[in-house]
Amino acid sequence: MKKEKKQATLAQKINVLRASVMGANDGILSVAGIVIGVAGAATSSYAIFISGIAGMIAGTVSMAMGEYVSVNTQKDAQRKAIETQTVALDDHYEEEFSFVRDKYAATGIKPELAEQATKEMMADDPVKTTVRERFGFNVGEYTNPFSAAIASMISFPTGSILPLLSISLLPAKWRILGTFLAVVVALSITGYVAAMLGNANRRNGTMRNVIAGILTMLVTYGIGTLFA
Repeated sequence: MKKEKKQATLAQKINVLRASVMGANDGILSVAGIVIGVAGAATSSYAIFISGIAGMIAGTVSMAMGEYVSVNTQKDAQRKAIETQTVALDDHYEEEFSFVRDKYAATGIKPELAEQATKEMMADDPVKTTVRERFGFNVGEYTNPFSAAIASMISFPTGSILPLLSISLLPAKWRILGTFLAVVVALSITGYVAAMLGNANRRNGTMRNVIAGILTMLVTYGIGTLFA
């Protein structure tokens, strides 16, 4: 009998989507910093283009490997938490029960209801219950490291295309300013989406992203002009 493939949860899908958005954001910012920095030091379109391509390739590999390692590290920490709670339940079940019950009661639930809810959930799956309440994640809901790595591997070069094309195709006198403005618009979009996915303040998230991008481009351009 063929085993049915387990569907990814909403949280898992959002984590992969977040990796995609941040990969695109890093692609925009990293390659923009490189090409604008080189443009500040050289006028050769070929040199600027090659530096951008090199940055795109290096960044793509780095982002994919970094995401893979990061997600696996998170999974290792979650497995350790599960092992810790399994031992704790064997040795100190009543303490774990009291922790969950008191946590529910602290939210405003009546003591008798908190007691009953804890009994039912602990009877069903004590490990899942205590891991969720102590560590804040659901047992079995892990982000796939390969999915996160592939998402970054695709999104980083996709984001890199914008500054690379801008700096390469615009007329020489407009390419730096044009790339600068294009990158600011793109970072506004990725900053807003990242804040939305993280349930953070949209305005603050967008502004931080744009300011970081502007500072990066100004610094790299300034350094480039020193070697012109």
